[in-house]
Amino acid sequence: MASALFGFPNPVNEVSARLVAGGVVILSTVTIVLDRPWISALIAYGFVARVLTGPKLSPLGLLATRVITPRLPVRAKLVAGPPKRFAQGIGAVLSVSAAVLALGFGQHLAAYVVLGVVIVAATLESVFAFCVGCAVFAGLMRVGWIPEAVCAECNDIWSRVLANG
Repeated sequence: MASALFGFPNPVNEVSARLVAGGVVILSTVTIVLDRPWISALIAYGFVARVLTGPKLSPLGLLATRVITPRLPVRAKLVAGPPKRFAQGIGAVLSVSAAVLALGFGQHLAAYVVLGVVIVAATLESVFAFCVGCAVFAGLMRVGWIPEAVCAECNDIWSRVLANG
C-alpha cells in the first residue's frame, strides 16, 4: 500500500507539470501581494506532497492531472521523471524555508524574497517550458554527482528541448 502511495511518475506529462507550476506562480503571487503568509504553508505542503507522491496528495497536482490536462486539446508531452522530482525537491526546500521564515520567525519580507525565487522558477517552467531544477539536475549528472543510471535519457536536456522545439 505504501509503495503505491509513495513514488514519482516516470515519465511525467510536461503539460501537467507546467499547469502545476502556473498554480504555484498564482499562489505565491497572492501570498505576497495580499500579505497572507499562511498560504506559504500550503505551497510548501504541495511541494513536499509532490516530491513524496507525485500528484497523488497534491491538490495542484490532482487538479492539473485529473481535471485540467484531460480537458485540454493538446497531446501529452512526456519527459523524464527524475529531473522533475529533483525540481520539486528544490521547490520544497525553498517553500518550506519561506513558510518557516514567515510563520516561525515572523520574517515576512525574507519569506517573500524566497517566494520570489519560486515565482521566477515556476514562471520559467509554466510559460517557457524551461525547468530550472531539470537544468541543475543535468549539470549535476554531467559532473558525476548524479549517476547516469538515475536517468540515462535525461543526460542532455538540451537535445530533447531542441528536438521538440
